[in-house]
Amino acid sequence: MELQLEPRRKVRRWWLPALISLLVLAILACVGISVHVGWQLTHKERQPIVETPKDYGLSYKNVTFISKDERTKLRGWIIAPHGQAKMTVIFSHGYGGNRHQSNVPFLPLAKRLVNEGYRVIMFDFRASGESEGDMITLGVKEKYDLLGVIDYAKHHYSEPIALYGVSMGAATSVLAAALDRDVKGVIADSPFSDLASYLRTNMPVWTHLPNVPFTYLIMTIIPALADLDLGESSPIHAVDAIAPRPVLFIHSKDDPSIPYEESVKMYRTHSDVFRLWLMEKAKHVKSFEMYPDEYTAKVLAFLRQLQKGERQ
Repeated sequence: MELQLEPRRKVRRWWLPALISLLVLAILACVGISVHVGWQLTHKERQPIVETPKDYGLSYKNVTFISKDERTKLRGWIIAPHGQAKMTVIFSHGYGGNRHQSNVPFLPLAKRLVNEGYRVIMFDFRASGESEGDMITLGVKEKYDLLGVIDYAKHHYSEPIALYGVSMGAATSVLAAALDRDVKGVIADSPFSDLASYLRTNMPVWTHLPNVPFTYLIMTIIPALADLDLGESSPIHAVDAIAPRPVLFIHSKDDPSIPYEESVKMYRTHSDVFRLWLMEKAKHVKSFEMYPDEYTAKVLAFLRQLQKGERQ
């Protein structure tokens, strides 16, 4: 019997260390992949500025803004209407985009607003376009960029200020408006309502990796390495500080990137003063491209209502 058990003991002694080694390697591989993917998500390749307002017959001024963090320089444009401006509307682009956000597209919409007498400010968030910064933070620090642009507008112009943003820029506009009472209203196209909960559910859409274990690893490792608090990018926790100022939420029911329910949740927090426009068939931030006239009419009607409230 002893002669038969000895080989088994040797096999066990070899098998256990091998299994432990494989588990350690697998864990290290998952951590390595998570760090790599997380780094890529927060360090997107910058999209070049390939068109300007001049391409749409608009005169403009190149401007450098300073983020509210008082150190990050942001590049952008100011597009003024003929005569006295009715209002200043600050555009905020989405994740991985830049100031002209060509997939929306921003400049044709800006032209329609400028022709109606609105001043439009367009700028690049940190780590995007031609602005400084090396990390995209999905609203956590971008809200300080937008607050810096708002400060510039308040210092240079007397007209009321409204915010317009798409996707990450929409969420950031909500966050910034909650922190600055001088913002009269917000137009939020396809925002997420809470960054942490959105990422927990939708990270595989961005990474093409299984939720377990990668979503949890990425959401643990990257914030720790970058000193980020994802809780600072939670528009649904900011809307109470905006009301009774109005917000117009725009979302497509067929948005494959950010579910329209994200906007619905925020709208319902103050449905007496917030507005919601849902449409169908449009993909993510494609509502203006698909329904340009109706979209413009909704935006202009909202801005006119803000002006009316300002005069009362």
